Amino acid sequence: MDLIAKSKTPSFDDLITKNIELNTGSGSFTIEDTKKAERRAIQIFYHKPKNFTTESKILIVVPGAGRNGDSYRDAWIEESEKYGVLVISPKYPENYYAFKDYHLGGLISNPNMRESITYANNSNNVTLDEDKFSFEINTDAKTLLFDDFDRIFELVVEATNSNQTTYDIFGHSAGGQILHRFVLFYPENKANHIIAANSGFYTMPDTSTALPFGIKDTHLNEENLKVSFKNKLVVYLGAQDDENETGGTLLRSATVDKQGLGRLSRGKHFYEFAEELSKNMNTPFNWSINVVPNSGHDHRKMGDAAARFLYENQSTIK
Repeated sequence: MDLIAKSKTPSFDDLITKNIELNTGSGSFTIEDTKKAERRAIQIFYHKPKNFTTESKILIVVPGAGRNGDSYRDAWIEESEKYGVLVISPKYPENYYAFKDYHLGGLISNPNMRESITYANNSNNVTLDEDKFSFEINTDAKTLLFDDFDRIFELVVEATNSNQTTYDIFGHSAGGQILHRFVLFYPENKANHIIAANSGFYTMPDTSTALPFGIKDTHLNEENLKVSFKNKLVVYLGAQDDENETGGTLLRSATVDKQGLGRLSRGKHFYEFAEELSKNMNTPFNWSINVVPNSGHDHRKMGDAAARFLYENQSTIK
């Protein structure tokens, strides 16, 4: 699903999987993706604040469809220095990580996207014809994207001698899509707060609806969902990120439009559905929702709000 221009892929010869060094300030390193047969690399952008210590918090920032880890990292530099937080942002090149691999985390394979997608003229809407759409469910959990974040965290901890045992993670737009699916399909993770912001559409914890809009025919069951609901997921929404927002790409289909006509209504529906399900299951529910005023589909405004939520009352930086 070619929604953006191709990204330049880091050279495999430049891979660094051992002896990673994070210097003070901004930089990057690359790691090997070992999940596929083809040799490919993921570039990791970081900002290490001047006041970094082994007790500093670690934040992973997951970019949107542009896969622009460098500019997402840059958007958090001010907060990194203010709160003393080490910021990490991975760049997944689109020529290796298509829509199914990035937005959907690899949950499906062999989708016929080109045959089933229609682009609307002068609009950010993309329509999926579900009668034409076909795919296979990927049953190999080892090939999914979701455990990458724990791995990146562990590499950074080793490289910095950090004493942190958990990390926070923020994802915007496509990144938000990845993170709410991360909570559903990889709930036994090392993340602390998981902020999924401005997701275009959701995989509902609904066993009567098929992927990518529900979990029918996947391995997930009530016990899996109980673990997911224990995660500290925060659904972040822009108050103006509704059906009139022109930023980003908005998928439309018969099923996804039942979630709502804009990202704001879809996010509320996702949260309320899960909350009601947890009550019916009589299980603890640690998810929360936050609507950011005066913000549409804007990763900088959403990131500023997320930084205040995560670190404003915890910072010892004067």
